[in-house]
Amino acid sequence: MAGFGTLRDTFDDGVVDPVLWSQSYGDPVESGGRARIPCTQGFAGYRSASVYSLSWSQVALRAYPPAANGAATAALSLLVLSDVGGQDAGFIVDRAQNAMGLYLRQGYADGAALFPAYDPVAHAWLRLREDAGSLFWESSPDGAAWTVLRTAASPAWTAQSNLSFLMESHRDSGTDNFAEVDSLNIIRAGSLAPLDRTAAGLGPYARTGPSVRGG
Repeated sequence: MAGFGTLRDTFDDGVVDPVLWSQSYGDPVESGGRARIPCTQGFAGYRSASVYSLSWSQVALRAYPPAANGAATAALSLLVLSDVGGQDAGFIVDRAQNAMGLYLRQGYADGAALFPAYDPVAHAWLRLREDAGSLFWESSPDGAAWTVLRTAASPAWTAQSNLSFLMESHRDSGTDNFAEVDSLNIIRAGSLAPLDRTAAGLGPYARTGPSVRGG
């Protein structure tokens, strides 16, 4: 069983890997050494194969959310998806609302979600990890020193071996642009190495309202 720590991509070769990102849609590309995801009134995203587990593992990356460009909602979603629609965990960053949702959702809702104001410096790097029955939502300015933003008990589905990771962007109005992501699970000096303790042996959100909400 592969942990998400084995899902690694530098996005440096200019080609969307068809094996790693087999469920992608909406014409994402690699450009300038980053994953580039169109932010339009449609939906576009990198989505991995559904072959991973979050147990004792992580997804960590450098995030570049889309600018608002006249929208009320312009979001970058970074979600670990279960095999049940609307059952997921991760981050939704909305520059238009200057907010970041920290979600653990069932039926696209999470009454315990937290919504810290988005800080492009403090929240430059984002990480969701599972460790000994707990989930941790974390941020870092440099990918080396991490701050815990939220913790929760790990639901049973995080141990399944059929999870996928989604990086999606969408806007409700305004001028089209894009979100970008870099260095997925790439180790940086001083950082926690990608966890993968199991390998040897992150519709993504409700599309009927604002993307950052308590549900």
